[in-house]
Parts: sequence; C-alpha cells; structure tokens
Amino acid sequence: MSFESLGLDEALLSALRTAGYENPTEVQARAIPAALEGRDLRVCSSTGSGKTASFVLPALMRVLEARKDPANKPKRGEVKGPRILVLVPTRELSMQVAKAASDYGRNVPWLTVTSVVGGVPYPAQLKALRSPLDILIATPGRLIDHIQSGKAVLDNVEMLVLDEADRMLDMGFIEDIEHIAEQLPAKRQTLMASATFDGEVGRLAQRLQKDDVERIEIAGHTAKHENITQQLMWADSLDHKKALLDSLLTDRHVDQAVVFTSTQVDADFLADRLADMGHRVAALHGGMPQGRRNRVLQGLRSRQLRILVATDVAARGIDVPTITHVINYGLPLKAEDYVHRIGRTGRAGREGRAVTLAERRDVPMIRRIQHYTTQPIPVATVEGLEPSKPAPEIFNPRPPRGGAPRGRGGFGGGFGGQQDRQGYGARPPRDRR
Repeated sequence: MSFESLGLDEALLSALRTAGYENPTEVQARAIPAALEGRDLRVCSSTGSGKTASFVLPALMRVLEARKDPANKPKRGEVKGPRILVLVPTRELSMQVAKAASDYGRNVPWLTVTSVVGGVPYPAQLKALRSPLDILIATPGRLIDHIQSGKAVLDNVEMLVLDEADRMLDMGFIEDIEHIAEQLPAKRQTLMASATFDGEVGRLAQRLQKDDVERIEIAGHTAKHENITQQLMWADSLDHKKALLDSLLTDRHVDQAVVFTSTQVDADFLADRLADMGHRVAALHGGMPQGRRNRVLQGLRSRQLRILVATDVAARGIDVPTITHVINYGLPLKAEDYVHRIGRTGRAGREGRAVTLAERRDVPMIRRIQHYTTQPIPVATVEGLEPSKPAPEIFNPRPPRGGAPRGRGGFGGGFGGQQDRQGYGARPPRDRR
C-alpha cells in the first residue's frame, strides 16, 4: 500500500516524498482513511509506529479543504481561532507534533502552526492566538490559562486530537481536558491516541467521542520490538554500573544515545561527568528553562550532541531517527515507561539497541517490567566487566490473566504520579505545562 492509495492531496504526497516516506505504516494505513471519512478514532499503538502522521495528515487535509472555500477566509481583524486543536502532555511532544505538521504541510499555502505550552512567555503566544491560525498544539494547563483570560477562541475547531491521552491523565489533566472539550463545537471530530483505553482513559473517550468510534489497536505494550535488541546487564555496585556505562558509550557502533536517569539531579550529575570525559553530551529534564531544553533538542537533531542524559517526562516525544542506543542507567518509576524509553531507538524501521543496567536492589522493577511486557530481557555482559555474583533469578513473565494490561496501578504507582522527579524521591508540584 502507498500513501497515494489513502486519498491524500498531492501537496501532502509531495511533502512525504521529500521527507523520504513512500509507504504508510500499519497504523497510518488503517487510521488515515477512517479519519478522512470524518470518523472519531481511538488509536492504541506502540511508540515509533508513526501515529503522529496518522492524525497530522488528516488534519492537514481539513486545512486544504478549507482553503478551497472563500467563505473561510478571515476578515481583517477577525479572530477565528484554530481549525485543528491538538492536546499533548509535554512541551517536547508539542515540538515533535509541530515539526511534523510543518514538514508534511510545507506545500499547504499560508499554513500556520502554533504551540502553546508552559515555560514560554505569554506575549508571543497571545500574538499567535490573535493571528490567523490553522493548527494549535497545546499542553492543557497553559491552554486553560488562555481560555480563562478570554484570549483563546475555540469556536471553530473542527478536529480535536488527544495525543498520549493516558499520559495526560497520569499528570492530572483530566479536568482540564474536559473543560477544554466543553469550549469546542459539539459537531467536531475527536481523535485519541493512547497506550491503553482501559480505566479512566476509556471513560474519558466515551464522554468525548461518538458512539460509532473507530478502534485501531497496533502492537501494544506486549509487542516484541523485533528491531530493538534488548539486553539486561547486572552490576555489582554503582562503580561497576558506571564502568559498564563508560564501556557502552565508547562502542564505535553508538551513533547517538539516550541515557535515562531516575531523577533530575542524577541527569545533571551524569551529564557533567560524561562531559568531563570528553563526550558531546547534555542533560534534558523538566527543571530546565524551556529555551535551554529547545537548544538541547536542536543540538541532538543537528548531531552536535552524541549523548543525551534525560528523565522520562522530558524525553517524551523525542523523535530522532539517528538514536541507535538507549541505556537505562536509572530504572523507570513505572514499568510502562520502559516501553516508551526503548522506543526512542529503532524508529522508522531502523535497528536499535536498548541496554538496562541494574543492581540487586532493582530486581523488583525488572520483574515488573518483564511482567508488563510479558517478555524476558536477555542477560548480557561486557567482556572484562562481568559481575562477580550470578544473575538474580527472575520469574518467567506470563501474559496477564484476562488480557488486561498490568503495570499501571499495582505495578506503576497509579494515576497522578509525575516521573520527572527533582531528586531522590522528591516530587515537584504539578507543572501547568
């Protein structure tokens, strides 16, 4: 199947060819035609599956259709607001979606894409909200601020997209999302992407979407990630773990790597240590000013950086195809975030390697991860750095009974936990992103 067979406009097909894409992924092939028919969608797919294009391309088709009707041209001084509204959990994901919209919409006349997120000064956002606007990408907290001040006009939204809806609920945004939805026209199309539609996410979807919603599920959390080589390396101590990390990062096969830590403090400390060793490295976490975070991401994309040391929340939405390695230096707080972490590599059909460095104290989380994914992580060693103790025995993972995903709640700590911890167990107050 090709993109031409999906019914996309030539302006988008040309942009896709320029970006090097010829054939849609499975989720794109299923979601795009349904979205073009005006159906509401619930998309459940693994990270790196191409779900962003699954809603960006239909959104751009709506913009192109509107361009053909002279009646849609705003009058001088008239504020009509966006035609497409995309809600995302983090600033980094908003940047990824905005880039996709701009890249795929490069041939759409006068396309305007704006991001409204926390950590960015208000004046520029207010100016953008007053100007002609096609696609608005926002984090719920900051958009609520603009709604309450009367600056966000949402009367003409035709399509609402909730990307990573489960993560937004995890971060406590459910009331904000429902309040935002109340400001939109009832006759709108609603697309939702989530790792799961169980529990509160499913109930939210029922409230926001039509009864004839199209459900699309592609390779959930039990997917085998065939193109990602997963390895588990046991360390006797922190010093042993540091030595393993140093050895991995000097491997000539590492093009670019993301090293995950558990806290912001650890990310800064490790990035400084690696920089002192001569690596081109930077930290990325939620405690950094937005401008600095943007510069770090740009440095990664332009290959000025070879190593990114990141926390879970900050790394959400990073889409850099040249990342060949993910290293879990600190384990995630939730088992499900292991899947999102390793999904930073092996993107767009490329091969990747994900290595988890663990000490004996990490055995419970390794068990949770393997139970959640229903797959063992093969144990590996580095020659000359083998652990002195035998590998701990980890039970054989098995699929959860009844098909219900595990790892959220009992294993994952439940809803409302924010993972980008400031250091050693401390958690920041809710950030209105």
